[in-house]
Order: sequence, then structure tokens, then C-alpha cells
Amino acid sequence: MKTAGRATFVLVPGYWLGAWAWDEVAAELRAAGHDVHAVTPTGQGERAAEAAPGVCVDTHIADIVQVVEGGGLERVVLVAHSGANMAATGAADRLPERIARIVYVDTGPMPSGMAGIDFHEPEARAELERQVAEEGEGWKIPVPPFTPDTGPDAGSGDLAGLTAEHLAVLRERGTPQPFGTATQPLKRPDPLPATPRTLIATTIPLAAVKAMAEQGHPVFAEMAGPGWTYRELPTGHWPMLSRPRDLAALLAETAALGPAGR
Repeated sequence: MKTAGRATFVLVPGYWLGAWAWDEVAAELRAAGHDVHAVTPTGQGERAAEAAPGVCVDTHIADIVQVVEGGGLERVVLVAHSGANMAATGAADRLPERIARIVYVDTGPMPSGMAGIDFHEPEARAELERQVAEEGEGWKIPVPPFTPDTGPDAGSGDLAGLTAEHLAVLRERGTPQPFGTATQPLKRPDPLPATPRTLIATTIPLAAVKAMAEQGHPVFAEMAGPGWTYRELPTGHWPMLSRPRDLAALLAETAALGPAGR
């Protein structure tokens, strides 16, 4: 991997994962000379014992802020996968002077006042709430089964690119997600910080994302604003496992972009 200079990355995993999910990506970035800090949010991964009903988006924002401020990090490329979008966005809003760019991996910023669960259609939301109530003691999102798809659409969708070994690791190392991280709305400042932002689209084709943004879809509308750059990495929802080298290369590329994306 070629690099234009040393960058500082803070990598935040999505639901059910710990810092371990970034191991291969982090190794690639470090081999290229970058400084990498992978975060395990409270209640996830090796911090599963810290899970509690009160863990929420604010908890995870504080985790990220502690890594950045506690480590004296500057000009950080903050990378959020999936459900880490809420906490990473909140942390970037609080630390605009320390964040050089925020990169959303198969995710994006939610509008102010919305919660992660609001992204779901009513039926999917009801099913998630049922799982939490019946299988998660009322405050945990159970780890998905991560069952290989053998149907006609096998090889596509969220699990695209994952091997049987990947799926086994997700089942074995995944930990229930504190439900508060999905239900707490994020209040954002007005005006928003002018932090440069990059989307790395993996499961939804980039053209479709741009179309929804331009049409004013409430979840995607902000992605049509100034300060955005876009990259595409066709695979499933877990590119740090399915295409770690390619993801690392894209992250290094985005770190070298100027404020205007050049």
C-alpha cells in the first residue's frame, strides 16, 4: 500500500464487534506507516462485562473522545462502521478541531434528533424490539445468527464476501449490543462543523446512495451537502473482514485528501 504521509486513524466498530474486527485493516495501515487506534466501545467485545441498561450513544461518544483527547491525538481520520455512525458523528461534532476527516463505512450520519433504530422500516423495527424484549432481557440486541445464505441470492447482501470462517468468528466473538445505543437520538449542533466527510459504500451501490441523497431521503440527505467525497467497495456489510486490504487502501487514500476532497 502506497501512502502520501503518516496519518492518525481511530477505527470504531459497529454493533456486536470489538476492536478485534479491525485487526487486519489496522495491520495494513500500520505497515504503511500510519498511527492506528482501534476502539472497543463500552459493552462490546472484550468490554462486554461493562454492558448495562444505561449504556447509550453518549457512553460511546465519551469512549471515542477519551481515545482522542486522552491520547493527545490531532488531525484524526475517524472511521465509523455501521452502527458506530451515531457515536462517531457525535464525537466529531464535539471535537472538530481534532478531527481531520470522518469516514463512514457502509453507514452515514443521521439527522439531528433521530436514533439509529429510526433507520429501520416499521416491521424490521418491531422485530428488533421483539428480540430485545424476548432474548435480550429488555436492553440488549442479541448477536445475529450469521448463518450462511444458501438461497438464490447467496453471495450478495450483508454477508457477501464472508467465508464460513468469518461467520464462525462473528458468532463466537460477537457480543450483545446495548439497546440504548440504538434508541438514543443524537442532538447535533447548528450549524454543523465543516469537517470533511467520506462515504465508503459497500452493500448499497454508490449511484443509489447519491440518488437517494439528491432526492432528499431523510437518512441520506446530508450526504448531498458540501464537504463529501465518495468511494465504493462492492462487498457485504463487513468489509473489514471480507476485503480488509482494499478497505485499508481506501482509508489511506481518503487520509491523503485535502479539505476539498482533492
